[in-house]
Amino acid sequence: MVEYTEVQVDGNPMRIAFSVPEGDGQHPAVVVMYHRGGYDDFTLKVCEDLASAGFLAASMDLYHWPPLLEPPQENPFPKDPEIIKDVSATVDWLADRGDVDMTKLGILGHCMGGRMALLGAATHDVFKACVPYYPGNMFKPWSDDGPTPFELLGGIKGTVLGFFGNDDQNPSPEDREKISAELTRLGVGHEFHGYDGAGHAFQNFLAPERHRPEATEDSWGKTILYLQDTLNG
Repeated sequence: MVEYTEVQVDGNPMRIAFSVPEGDGQHPAVVVMYHRGGYDDFTLKVCEDLASAGFLAASMDLYHWPPLLEPPQENPFPKDPEIIKDVSATVDWLADRGDVDMTKLGILGHCMGGRMALLGAATHDVFKACVPYYPGNMFKPWSDDGPTPFELLGGIKGTVLGFFGNDDQNPSPEDREKISAELTRLGVGHEFHGYDGAGHAFQNFLAPERHRPEATEDSWGKTILYLQDTLNG
């Protein structure tokens, strides 16, 4: 089940969709950075699936900044400084709940959310695990100026598990290798997986022309094992 709450970020109300696992006590948590479709059935299922695996999942509504267009895809991409503030507000909300073990935090995202997961992990030292799915646009800032997510990778304090379609062009296989080489140079532990016959958004069951069930099953299984080992190990 997905529930909703609201927090304030620079005076702007921001929704957070969240799913809580069964059981009492403190839970590990995963911040979910959504894809271009926002709070669609795919994003909400990701939250529910994480909760079913024992993680409290929290996904912020990044489209709370002006111009507030509908449908969400009509909005411009969020700006990097706004994304960083939104991640901080979500982490603070998790800390205030009382049922989250703040030593066991991960961040995960698909498409633009994969890029934002890396950005969030690079700018917040609380994340032990980062799972970017096909993170495009890593080499350009989403702001008037400032560093790119690629240039900030050295801020990652945890490890990274990334998934890519080998037919994707944003990120391309060459982009993947460049990101991997930079993480290696920086001493950031990481593991990347690429899937033949898969392009961008291969997990998105809402886009049948893109969806690749076998790659989806394999990558999600690896994701859950990684989160369990990293956050609960």
